[in-house]
Amino acid sequence: MEGHGAIDANKAQNNGQGSLEYLVKQDETAKQYEHTINPDGSWAKRSDVWIEYLGRKGELSVGYGAREHLFGPELQFGHVVGNYFKEQVLIIKTAWGGKSLAGDFRPPSSGGKVGPFYTEMVNHVKQVLDNLESHFPEYRGQGYEIAGFGWHQGWNDGLSHDTVAEYESNLVNLINDLRKVFNAPEMPVVIANSGFGGSAQKIDRRLGIIAAQLNVAKRDEFSNSVFTVETRPFFRPPEVSPSRQGYHWNHNAETHFLIGDHMGRGILKLISASK
Repeated sequence: MEGHGAIDANKAQNNGQGSLEYLVKQDETAKQYEHTINPDGSWAKRSDVWIEYLGRKGELSVGYGAREHLFGPELQFGHVVGNYFKEQVLIIKTAWGGKSLAGDFRPPSSGGKVGPFYTEMVNHVKQVLDNLESHFPEYRGQGYEIAGFGWHQGWNDGLSHDTVAEYESNLVNLINDLRKVFNAPEMPVVIANSGFGGSAQKIDRRLGIIAAQLNVAKRDEFSNSVFTVETRPFFRPPEVSPSRQGYHWNHNAETHFLIGDHMGRGILKLISASK
């Protein structure tokens, strides 16, 4: 979930297709993306949605992807939830590339060595929440509510049949452990599955991760509190994308936008159901 959606159009790569700049300028897509850009052509910022991503922080806008010239699902996710809540929204993003749930993010309930990035994720979120005034001077001590958790990961676990086999149980444990550590027993959780390759994906390990991610939301104990977004329809081929890196969704901005959009809609569906 680092985010590899291309912001600027590279005319040398498919005439800039698949970038956010391309999408805001095309007649058929401009309306859908108009909220991401200002009338003068600069990228819009939302003062009612803050984001903190491992030290990078500010008002929600582009540039909070793996690098500052990229964006991830957080962009449109933030717009969706920001439009819903009257209160200030804060997105705390913790994402590192090339990490597995079986090892790096391994939750305590899975047994064995707790993943170092599970620990880092929890510690970082707590650090931000404990120091909101220093991170965001506009904060006025109004307190906060943890409204939900988003998860979009799976490539590395799909490299081995062994890690595929334990993925569902590890994800269940991750949800339960995070709900416990943040004292939020009914915390809504939205998962975006690993739909790399789209409908043409045939590799059994990849399909196994997708199935595990879908199955978690079908479990009785997670009824109305966990939702999985099916992302395969959002995959765009290299021919209309900024790159040929399938594991980064070919750097396609439309893909990252749609994943964030549906994650946002999914989390709001859960929040509404809990009221």
